[in-house]
Amino acid sequence: MTPRGTVEAALSPPSAERSTAAVGATLVLVTLATGQFLMTLDSSVMNVSIATVAEDVGTTVTGIQGAITAYTLVMAALMITGAKVGAMIGRKRAFAIGCVVYGCGSLVTALAPSLPVLLLGWSLLEGVGAALILPAIVALVAGNFGPDRRPAAYGLVAAAGAIAVAVGPLVGGFCTTYFSWRWVFAGEVVLVLVILVLARRIADAPSERRPRLDVVGTILSAAGLGLLVFGVLRSSDWGWIHPKPGGAAWAGLAPTVWLILAGLMTIWLFSRWEARRQALGQEPLVRPGLLRNRQLSGGLIMFFFQYLAQAGLFFVIPLYLSVCLGLSALATGARLLPLSVTLLVAAIGIPRFFPSVSPRLVVRTGLFALMAGTLVLLAGLDEHAGPEIVFVPLLLVGLGIGALASQLGSITVSAVPDEDSPEVGGVQNTMTNLGASMGTAFAGSIMIAAAASSFLTNIQQSSAIPARVKEDAQVQLASGVPFVSDADLQAALDEVHVPRRSTEAALDAYRTARVDGLRSALAILAALVLGALFFTQRIPSRQPEARERAT
Repeated sequence: MTPRGTVEAALSPPSAERSTAAVGATLVLVTLATGQFLMTLDSSVMNVSIATVAEDVGTTVTGIQGAITAYTLVMAALMITGAKVGAMIGRKRAFAIGCVVYGCGSLVTALAPSLPVLLLGWSLLEGVGAALILPAIVALVAGNFGPDRRPAAYGLVAAAGAIAVAVGPLVGGFCTTYFSWRWVFAGEVVLVLVILVLARRIADAPSERRPRLDVVGTILSAAGLGLLVFGVLRSSDWGWIHPKPGGAAWAGLAPTVWLILAGLMTIWLFSRWEARRQALGQEPLVRPGLLRNRQLSGGLIMFFFQYLAQAGLFFVIPLYLSVCLGLSALATGARLLPLSVTLLVAAIGIPRFFPSVSPRLVVRTGLFALMAGTLVLLAGLDEHAGPEIVFVPLLLVGLGIGALASQLGSITVSAVPDEDSPEVGGVQNTMTNLGASMGTAFAGSIMIAAAASSFLTNIQQSSAIPARVKEDAQVQLASGVPFVSDADLQAALDEVHVPRRSTEAALDAYRTARVDGLRSALAILAALVLGALFFTQRIPSRQPEARERAT
């Protein structure tokens, strides 16, 4: 009995320790995955509530478009800096500080009475918080899990982001329809508090060396990205090259082209500054050699195009459902459910059931599915179409996004040694948020510009609208039209006592113009996805573990 009891006594503690360690590792992973979920939830929630939020804070669809773009732009501009700050003060501390800043931003957003306050809370504070949180998550996964467990851990964190994309429209639609969109942001405050409590179990991922912050590089990168995206965003108001009538003009050209050129020049100066610092043996914000890695650059390009198309579609499709068709936020979220289902199936199912499949094949298949879904929706869209036309396109779009999400994270992280994963995390999140901000800006500006042009043409061709009204419209609509519902347009026309016959003609003209605007945005997004296919040769044809075994 004694030997057996001794053996049992000797074996029990390690078993208990393993059980405790497993529970601790699970809590760490849940905490980090919840952080990733929270970062992705905002935009997917807001996209189904655009019209309601715009009305609630006294602005237009364009104003909310600006807030969405500003949120992703702040993250894109500060993400690399956030990674450096995490290396300087510790990734766990950066994660916690980011959560506090993000929680404050969520509280301000929940109480926002106007667009400026919404911009402060959501676009600025939440964007700064996310810039600290997201790079820290990449480093903390590497610091808390061994090399054999990291792929699964990174996969689960990525899946949490996919789940946020999937459930966000339903959560946003439910809260907006039965309560208020503000409750979503109030709930985020509670979720942040839970994360901060659980984060005490996370082990820090200290940097081997304490880097110095490249202040000049930070300013140049933020300024370059800001000028570039802001120029695209305002193109619907200013025009792309030739200024719109009554609009701003710099040296005879629209400010848009000057801002884009200034942004590109500033980004070039940033690259030269970084190369100079590295040549002098100083710490750059981003090592130029990092981006010369073919596999890494290929993964980053795919991330950019994925999020560009994803953000553009998530801006356009909910507008069609909520504004053109008048669906409630909940009904809009329900109509997006097919995308959520196929996205989750692809993001989780492909690594599980096809672990050795060629990443290049999956990425190309994902891009083709994404482009096919966009084109099918484009072909079926007209002023008499109903909500059922989005079903098949959303299945294809979700499949494409999920396929890309299942591969790209592993492609970028495996392209560099483990010690460089935090820096890759910063660059990767910069590209995703830059893509998202550019996607929203491109889709929104082209949609508004095309709708305005089509509306003006339709009015001029209508025999039911008096010549005097056409002349007034030529002047007043030259700078663009807001993207509003039939009810809002009719109320505006009734307010100025437009005759009923003219009102009906204007409504018909506007319905056609709205669809023309949506079609133009979808066509541009499909063309951009097609362009991404030319860069897929940079994606490896074998999974990382297969390449390691081969070498």
